[in-house]
Amino acid sequence: MDPYSISPATITDLHQLVQLVNRAYRGEAAKKGWTHEADLIGGTVRTDASSLEEMLKNPDAIILKYAEGKKILGCVYLEKQIDTLYLGMLSVDPDIQAKGIGKKLLRAAEDHAKKIGCPSISMTVISVRKELIAWYERNGYRDTGITKPFPNDGRYGDHRQPLQFIVLQKEVNAASK
Repeated sequence: MDPYSISPATITDLHQLVQLVNRAYRGEAAKKGWTHEADLIGGTVRTDASSLEEMLKNPDAIILKYAEGKKILGCVYLEKQIDTLYLGMLSVDPDIQAKGIGKKLLRAAEDHAKKIGCPSISMTVISVRKELIAWYERNGYRDTGITKPFPNDGRYGDHRQPLQFIVLQKEVNAASK
């Protein structure tokens, strides 16, 4: 029996989710993994409890968690936006990255999109994160050519260089168009 499971996160997971996401994206702990933003954005905060609580309460969204027992090792935020599923905050504990957890969460997101009738998944990725963009491309996502500004309000760290998002997209259920 597989000791790991993917299931919807709840408000009782809030503390673990905040810790996981911040460790995966920012600060020295993040540098143990390969997908961090620690060299691009100073500080240790990627999100906070109130932001995650708002995400958990959104009726059009879900956070899927990848857990071993009660310990959350990964998560992904999914939000239905008309006929597209927005994927964000894909996070894996930096101590255990590159072991297939991110790919399992990506597949679970694709299954969720199909289940709720979304023919595609879109996401934003910081344009200079070439290794991460390449990983998503290997998993079927494509650059749409659309860019978006990356917020720099200081709330979640200071930019060490100018940053912008690119939009990636994958068709997952063309039959439902």
